[in-house]
Amino acid sequence: MPAMSIWNQDVRHDVIAPPAAISPPSLAAFLELARTRRSIRRYAPTPVAEDLVETLLNAAIWAPSAHNRQPWRFCIVRSPEMKAALSKRMADAWRQDLANDGAERETIERRIVVSHARLTGAPVLIVPCVTLADMDVYPDPVRSQAEWTMAVQSVALACQNLLLAAHAAGLGTCWMCAPLFVAALVRQALDLPEHWQPQAILTLGYPAEEKARARAPLSERVVWR
Repeated sequence: MPAMSIWNQDVRHDVIAPPAAISPPSLAAFLELARTRRSIRRYAPTPVAEDLVETLLNAAIWAPSAHNRQPWRFCIVRSPEMKAALSKRMADAWRQDLANDGAERETIERRIVVSHARLTGAPVLIVPCVTLADMDVYPDPVRSQAEWTMAVQSVALACQNLLLAAHAAGLGTCWMCAPLFVAALVRQALDLPEHWQPQAILTLGYPAEEKARARAPLSERVVWR
């Protein structure tokens, strides 16, 4: 008697059926969400409810991560006093850097005023951080650098989830990379643990502006092999 095929449904009790494919309408809705998300820099003064912020964070933490270690950490800044203090400390460092670069004083102050307005005008600031606390440890610099990069990529993936979820909720966001230049200062200003490395500031609120900007053609950014 020939051996029974492994595809016989009577003997495949431990096989899990694959998930149903995403339906075209759902895919179309997601593509529209991704296509219409824009960086928003001016916000209405309307507060963002705490439970809504938590919903966005829950969307963030379902992103994939290296080894599933979930190396992301988030600091939520809502108080006007803390936003102003953080902006001032970052501005002081930026002012010095720009002066060292030879920028004119008027240009420096104009750029700082714009940055201060963006940080203090957003109802919520989210500071995503990366930590190596649960990541693998290697004795050589090549693998150590790769582990760090994987952790940073994981945090970026989580942030993308958050940005798209915010857009779906009718909120605006803007990714600001300035903390990368003053990570220790931001960590100190927010009284964060030593192993939290600030990666960005995400401003969050209800949009007070509309943005529309095109992307370069896909053909200019992709190769097929």
